[in-house]
Amino acid sequence: MTTTPNAPSLPDSLISTLAGHYYTDPQVFALEQEKVFEAMWFCAVRSADLDKPGAFKTVEVGRENVLISRSRKGEIRAFYNVCRHRGARLCTEESGEVKRSFQCPYHAWTYDLDGKLIAAPNLTKMPDIDRDEYGLNKIAVREWLGYVWVCLADEPPSFEDSVMADVVARLGDVESIDHYTIADLSLGRRIVYDVKANWKLIIENFMECYHCATIHPELTEVLPEFADGYAAQYYVGHGAEFGEDVKGFTVDGSEGLDHIPGVGEDQDRRYYAITVRPQVFINLVPDHVIIHRMFPMAADHTIVECDWLYMPHVVESGKDVSRSVELFHRVNSQDFEACERTQPAMDSRTYRNGGVLVPSEHHIGEFHDWLKSKLAE
Repeated sequence: MTTTPNAPSLPDSLISTLAGHYYTDPQVFALEQEKVFEAMWFCAVRSADLDKPGAFKTVEVGRENVLISRSRKGEIRAFYNVCRHRGARLCTEESGEVKRSFQCPYHAWTYDLDGKLIAAPNLTKMPDIDRDEYGLNKIAVREWLGYVWVCLADEPPSFEDSVMADVVARLGDVESIDHYTIADLSLGRRIVYDVKANWKLIIENFMECYHCATIHPELTEVLPEFADGYAAQYYVGHGAEFGEDVKGFTVDGSEGLDHIPGVGEDQDRRYYAITVRPQVFINLVPDHVIIHRMFPMAADHTIVECDWLYMPHVVESGKDVSRSVELFHRVNSQDFEACERTQPAMDSRTYRNGGVLVPSEHHIGEFHDWLKSKLAE
């Protein structure tokens, strides 16, 4: 028997979850914004969405609004979306394109695509202003897997020891994900989900398959082993094998699309799921890759952007990707509905001490320990 603080004794097969207030308390969420989302590498946008100099997107990262754009030299830049003059939001659109500069709509302070202050009313009468020093405040940027990752920390953690380490912990090495050449794939479909649930409920759900036989009939038809309740993430390096009569990772198990050439025989006909903390899911199958990016908006509200990526010629030729999209779209909808059913109970007095995890979910306890250690830092 094991004992947890403020909770009754549990049999050895069960371990405790986080207490309910971790999913509802605005103060906990604010601490997560500070200690997790503003301190770690955050996957913000797909690089291809910034397809030319001057293209930009604005993204909520923790409590900050971040402006991400491509410079005239084609390099990715990220800045706080805050004018250095009086703090007005510089770009009010979620995405767009400027020709040469960003101009504040309040007092017309103007910055080039590298963030340097280049113009302002009466600026020539203020020769003591250093235009670099009073340029936009920059944010650390890294491109990987065809996505732009940003980190708001003054001293960002090692990308290799955090983001890439999560991939290694799941697959055993980085080379296994390199075979999918994700940065070279093209976007076939993007669906944005508005989920009325805490971001941690979404992560916990993605990490386990104890629920798969209950709510994912299409998925367990394609991946029969998921009906046994053990998720692929439970085992390092393991990919769930397609059913014997399944031809592709599609809603009806029919033939998929053109395979990614680098995927070897050992990865063929297998599905791999990876959680990259704090807000990314990577799903690998032989003919496409599915990337989820979570944007936690409030303790009970999360936006999830899901991208389906295929070989470029598949997208360019207009091939029908609907059957492969539909499979995981159903999975997403089923999962998010389950999370939304769970969210109200997090405030219940009966969930004050949390719930329990069965053996096939014990690895979620490691996620809880990791989160509590981050909040305690």
